[in-house]
Amino acid sequence: MISRHDPQLKSFASDNYAGVHPEILSAIADANGGHQIAYGDDVYTEALREVFQRHFGERAQAWPVFNGTAANVVSLRAMTAHWEAVICPETAHIHTDEGGAPEVVGGIKLLTVPTPDGKLTPELIDRQAWGFGDVHRPQPRVVSISNTTELGTLYTPEQIAAVCAHAHDRGLLVHLDGSRLTNAAAALDVPMRALTTDAGVDVLSFGGTKIGMLYGEAVVVLNPEAATGVDYLRKTFMQLSSKMRFVSAQFEALLSGDLWLRNARQANAMGRRLAAAVRDIPGVELPRPVEANAVFAVLPREVTERLQKRFRFYTWNEATGEVRWMCAFDTTEADVDAFAAAIWEEMR
Repeated sequence: MISRHDPQLKSFASDNYAGVHPEILSAIADANGGHQIAYGDDVYTEALREVFQRHFGERAQAWPVFNGTAANVVSLRAMTAHWEAVICPETAHIHTDEGGAPEVVGGIKLLTVPTPDGKLTPELIDRQAWGFGDVHRPQPRVVSISNTTELGTLYTPEQIAAVCAHAHDRGLLVHLDGSRLTNAAAALDVPMRALTTDAGVDVLSFGGTKIGMLYGEAVVVLNPEAATGVDYLRKTFMQLSSKMRFVSAQFEALLSGDLWLRNARQANAMGRRLAAAVRDIPGVELPRPVEANAVFAVLPREVTERLQKRFRFYTWNEATGEVRWMCAFDTTEADVDAFAAAIWEEMR
């Protein structure tokens, strides 16, 4: 077989660039023999229910889907009527990085709030939680937060609990975009349910791809009264996998033991290592705290352009020159050290 890329080459653009963890590849292979009932009635998907309940509580119900955008759209559509809206940070992935899918495909109005660190607070929620009963205004129904956030910051269990308590007091539901929930739990050294079920989150979009899976995310309903019709919406939005056993087998491998935690700790540790390695380079500024596996930096534009020819990464803000470096579960100390050395060279 011809390899079309250098398997030793790493980048710092996204944890989606990483390959598949060997234990998950093995799980896919193990699930490959013979025939299983299609569309989620297989033994692997049946077993997955208990796996998710072990992490998120006995009321948790999980529906695997193909990708994170779909997990968010299906979740939010199941939580809202057509005249209702979702309050989210201005930097939220559902607002900035999903091609308008929540609004175009899901028909869900987003009410955005500027935040200094990507996180909502009860006070910030109230900037959009108004106009109830006003026929001329979309009716706020859901508060959506991300953990980790798009700015790499973390909500603590107490902060999420405060958001949920305030939202529920206002008659609102809470959705959590958990594409990197594993990284948040590992960084805070708490169980995932401490950041979700125990804090009062109603519905969770759980991410698997960024933490070692080939593909697959999940809609996880923690409060059965908060979402309806997920079965039907998943099909309507073209997210019902015919060979779902291969998605479910991956989740089982990821979540049955501590693979999710090992992978998240590795990615987070490499983020801290990278930040430490570049923090004292003259001309490099780290404008945001490094709390998980994302490092934000400001470099001279010409340095960024030269460096991007050697390593792939994204410019976060063209106006300020801010860039984002992401570490993945397979990022090694050698990878970080090589990247940091290149930054030193280009800054001379």
